[in-house]
Amino acid sequence: MEFEAIVFDMDGLLVDSEPVWKQAEHALVHDHGAKVDAPFHLTTVGLGMLEWAERVRAHYGLTASPQALSAHLVANMLERIPRLVRPRPGAPELVAASAAGPRAIASSSPTRLIELTLETLGWTPGFPTRCSAQEVARGKPAPDVYLLAAERLRVDPARCLALEDSPTGARAARAAGMTCWAVPDPTHSTPASFAGITPHVYPDLGAVRRALGL
Repeated sequence: MEFEAIVFDMDGLLVDSEPVWKQAEHALVHDHGAKVDAPFHLTTVGLGMLEWAERVRAHYGLTASPQALSAHLVANMLERIPRLVRPRPGAPELVAASAAGPRAIASSSPTRLIELTLETLGWTPGFPTRCSAQEVARGKPAPDVYLLAAERLRVDPARCLALEDSPTGARAARAAGMTCWAVPDPTHSTPASFAGITPHVYPDLGAVRRALGL
């Protein structure tokens, strides 16, 4: 089918930021005097910030509030993004090729991190519509941030294509009524991770661009 708009996840899809998030999360855990449980952090990929903080607080038995943990993680990322975040393979070409149509960012990241990431890569003018899970009641895998993107684009969710790298994000897009194409981020997902969520799994963003005829 032809889509009226494309809604992009950001971290792990357009930018190779999951290793940067991992570094920032591990630094936070260390700063709070706990020993990092790396496999646990793989289970939190794609969650909204407060959901992440609540999970981390409970897992490590931390006394800091979820709000304080979220602020700490954001500060860690603000320092790292300009130095460490790079585009995923095929992302610059897809961003350029899809510039003519309506599109949005729908990310679990706070607005400040979305804006800094886009600024770092020179993509700010190309994404005037940016939606953060901070702006809605529930983060991914709930559909709220994707529904917000469709509302701001003034496009029926059923006519939107969502691009995701994580099963959590893909579930959110499907729950919003969008078609979801997945490009697994190998740092945390495999094609098999999307079984039962979406049959549309691509090896890279170049393949997505070609499938769209761009």
